[in-house]
Amino acid sequence: MKKVLTIAGSDCSGGAGIQADLKTMTAHKVYGMSVITALTAQNTTGVTSIMDVTPEFAGQQMDCIFTDIIPDAVKIGMVSNSGIIRVIAEKLEKYNARNLVVDPVMISTSGSKLLSEEAMDTLVSRLLPAACLITPNIPEAEALCNVKITNKNDMEKAAEALFKQLNSAVLIKGGHLTETSDDLLCTREKMVWIRGKHIDNPNTHGTGCTLSSAIACSLAKGFSMEQSIRNAKAYITGALNAQLDLGKGSGPLNHMWGIDTSGKWL
Repeated sequence: MKKVLTIAGSDCSGGAGIQADLKTMTAHKVYGMSVITALTAQNTTGVTSIMDVTPEFAGQQMDCIFTDIIPDAVKIGMVSNSGIIRVIAEKLEKYNARNLVVDPVMISTSGSKLLSEEAMDTLVSRLLPAACLITPNIPEAEALCNVKITNKNDMEKAAEALFKQLNSAVLIKGGHLTETSDDLLCTREKMVWIRGKHIDNPNTHGTGCTLSSAIACSLAKGFSMEQSIRNAKAYITGALNAQLDLGKGSGPLNHMWGIDTSGKWL
């Protein structure tokens, strides 16, 4: 069985973060593990409070994992301060972590910055260059390369600039486009559009977490970068099409949409 590690924050309501990642990994039939960077009090209507773990404790969690059950892929989500980011980068280098997918959680759905300038600088200088793939949405890509993205041509320019800056493959997610949900992959070899239909579903809590985790699962199984993204895109499309409706705000996806619900063990 392939093993995948998520390094992210906890979402007590189960729709995003560690909880979404582990559900995604279970649906992909890989063994999921977690390093928790922060505890959050949140639900579908918003975040009430955040409690960061110490950098030392984050490092201790990573030591326990990498000295015992070694991951075949690693997904990184919420890393809220420069101290934690530095420790994570040091441990990933120490243990020569493979198939590192970083979802740079930098800007909230409402447009608010989630990282201080110092933390953003550390993320860009220490963690993003270590990734085999980064998965910013359009506002995050704008913040990373300091350009305005309003159309697909802008996305291509931003993806190329980010690849040159970081030397990591870049997937700019097109969920903020008005007519389509096409994503753009930029690697050393090529630039390719991953097509996606816009799905009319207001319940999108945890979409970014789920996509990056699904990509890591396919990378762990040995799929190519492009095919891993296509697999993840198909999975998240099914999760959105399932039209789960929970909570009073923007609800979670149905991570189990592809699992037999007959009650029998498969």
